[in-house]
Amino acid sequence: MEKQNETEEIKNREDRVKTAPKGQNEKKLSSFFVRLASGIVLLLLLFIILPAGGNLLLFFNFILSVFACFELLHCFSFHKEKMSILPYLFISLHYLALFYGKHFEMVLMLVYFILLCVDYVLFYPEKTIREICLYFLILPYAGIMFSYLYQTRGVMHGKILVWLIFLSSWAADTCAYAVGILFGKHKMTPVLSPKKTWEGAIGGVLGSFLLTYLYGLYNNQVYDGFFHSPVKLAISVAFASLFSIVGDLTASGIKRDFGIKDYSHLIPGHGGVLDRFDSALFTAPIIYFALVLFVK
Repeated sequence: MEKQNETEEIKNREDRVKTAPKGQNEKKLSSFFVRLASGIVLLLLLFIILPAGGNLLLFFNFILSVFACFELLHCFSFHKEKMSILPYLFISLHYLALFYGKHFEMVLMLVYFILLCVDYVLFYPEKTIREICLYFLILPYAGIMFSYLYQTRGVMHGKILVWLIFLSSWAADTCAYAVGILFGKHKMTPVLSPKKTWEGAIGGVLGSFLLTYLYGLYNNQVYDGFFHSPVKLAISVAFASLFSIVGDLTASGIKRDFGIKDYSHLIPGHGGVLDRFDSALFTAPIIYFALVLFVK
């Protein structure tokens, strides 16, 4: 009888060992399809909203900034404070100025900073300079940098040029991920982001170069030589993709400092707005100013 019980116990243990990996694989596969589906929905939204531009894109961009602000406030544990209304207010004022075609970024940043300092001196030592610095980070990070998506779409030929933001960020991210999985051996930042490798980073930059070059060739065919040199375009976007790595690692560093995995669960399989747009936040202003200052 005891021998029979032992045999059954061994059999049950073997069954658990066999089924465990299967269950884990099914969970990973399910997560992959959720991530893929939400990614496709997000891309479809961009394919509709970016070409349309105008107030539709401005409103969409504003909503993204508001969610990013919400995520940072929760990350910093400021969301229950009365002062948490201040970054929402100044982000709204920034987008209101853009609606009227005005650029008051510097004025808004200065007034915002002064008000934060007023709060600091009135409630010292309860308020710390660390809190003030974190509050100050929210406006440029979640508000102003995000808005360059809309502003890039507003430049001449922005309907075509705005996609350079995503070729230097999302395309680079995807290529970096694929190359890193296949060939990654040398860790880039072992503490900050253990999965990132130098091979992946190089693959991301080269992937961004190749895809931008093909994008340039395609538009030259459709719009009869729209880009003077697809090679120079690809080199410029590949250079911008280096800053997408900085954006990605900056977002990862903030999460690691505050002990969170994702900024929110707004986008299934991806996390929050900042989890998905972290790299684009850095490439958007770079692409915008490159177009405004250097492209005639």
